[in-house]
Amino acid sequence: MLKKGRIYIVIGIITLGLIFLMEYNKPKKVNWFESYVSHHKIPYGTYVLNDLITNYFPSKVKQVRIPPFEFLMRNDTVKGTYFFVNRSVSFGETELDVLLDWVSMGNTLFVASDNFEAQLLDTLKLDHSSIYNGNQIHPSFYHQLVNPNLKSDAVPFEKDYYTQAFHKIDTLNTIALGEVYAKADSTDTITKSINVIKQPFGQGQIMLSTFPKAFTNYFILKDKNLSYTSGLLSYLDGNDTILIDNYHKSGKSFYTSPMYLFLNTKEFKWAYYLVLIGALVYVIFEGKRKQRAIPVVTPLKNQTLSFTRTIADMYFENGEQQQITEHKIAYFLEYIRSKLNMSTQHVDEAFLKRLAIRSNNNIEEVIELFDLMKNVQSKQQITDIELQKLNKKIEAFKAQVDGK
Repeated sequence: MLKKGRIYIVIGIITLGLIFLMEYNKPKKVNWFESYVSHHKIPYGTYVLNDLITNYFPSKVKQVRIPPFEFLMRNDTVKGTYFFVNRSVSFGETELDVLLDWVSMGNTLFVASDNFEAQLLDTLKLDHSSIYNGNQIHPSFYHQLVNPNLKSDAVPFEKDYYTQAFHKIDTLNTIALGEVYAKADSTDTITKSINVIKQPFGQGQIMLSTFPKAFTNYFILKDKNLSYTSGLLSYLDGNDTILIDNYHKSGKSFYTSPMYLFLNTKEFKWAYYLVLIGALVYVIFEGKRKQRAIPVVTPLKNQTLSFTRTIADMYFENGEQQQITEHKIAYFLEYIRSKLNMSTQHVDEAFLKRLAIRSNNNIEEVIELFDLMKNVQSKQQITDIELQKLNKKIEAFKAQVDGK
């Protein structure tokens, strides 16, 4: 049996090792979460974008990790471009007012987002809507810059069934920088929509793009898409500071849990799992009690009943039925007082009726019992039959009280 148990343990260890090996070599799933965080290297992170901006504009880039309202109130003299990119950028009324005041003093606001808040659109006299392309198995949208000097061909993007575009613009003040269109059928004509615009505001300017994924790792590194993103970045003024927002992000800009390193690095993660499994095995096999078995000590028997029976036998054998009867009646009256909470000082008809009700006995049986008690108390000599009859009736009375 011991040898067979070892074989089972070895088989279990080998199986567990094979499972770990298969899990370790399994291809890691691609995380398609749209985080837009500067240090994320996932497809929809912006690690490559921040590297490009740093190379294009050396010593001009400043990472901002606090709300724009707080940053501009602390640094009211800063000049340059405030760059926002996220799936959805919503400032709020107070923060937007501060940003617009800052732009009107000769600065630039660049926002790339799927949606824009109503206050910003109303201020710039803009409106946007969705363009759907769900008629194809692999839907694709083509993005192209308007300026011919940028030499950017239309670049396809095949990850979305819809995209956003401006369907209402202020034609007197708005300049179109980029367009988007879907591949048309043979019977349809291609309709281009504006999705990147520039508009002056006070002494500064505002640029909006409804295609934030143009700044993600996946888009920039795919095929020849870099020329499109570079063309958009060329509109930034590199002579002043470029403020890169890290606050309005869908993902976490920093990690609050120390377990992030273990769970996001394959080697550390499996080392962590092995430690947990080892601890579990230790608890199972080593957590058992190893002390000697505690012997069972038989408790002493209650000899009170035996002692009582011995004393009673002595009285009975000595022919002292009179004393036994007196004790029997005295104990019975005490039983009524303690068990039924009734005084036995006056035994009359009313007492017997109440006793019958409380003890769950018939009134006739109760009267018969007390008549018997009165009868034996008046005699000088009591026979064994009379004593047994008294004991039987008392026990029957108690049985009714206990509901037996």
